[in-house]
Amino acid sequence: MPRGGKRDGAGRRAGSANTRTREIADRAASEGLTPLEFMLQIMRDEACPDGADPAQKIAFHAMRFEAAKAAAPYVHPKLSAVEMNANVTTRTLAEELNELNEAADADAKGH
Repeated sequence: MPRGGKRDGAGRRAGSANTRTREIADRAASEGLTPLEFMLQIMRDEACPDGADPAQKIAFHAMRFEAAKAAAPYVHPKLSAVEMNANVTTRTLAEELNELNEAADADAKGH
């Protein structure tokens, strides 16, 4: 049996947090509000200040939108691009009908 080389399943999984990253995330969570929780809190805050003029309302909603945009990658995974490789043949309706009629005739002769 050969030794060495790449083995399936060996090593750290792609995308998994290393020890240092995990420590930082755990410490942030234990100390209080995480950045994601803060962004989600801003995004969910629907209470615009009373008596706000239209410009303040627009700025308030823009801030909520930016918070939602910043939090989205943490909550929803990005879709990866998939390349489609398909061989498509186009046929006319007449060609389709001829093929169906030939199949029906062959079926009738066989039974």
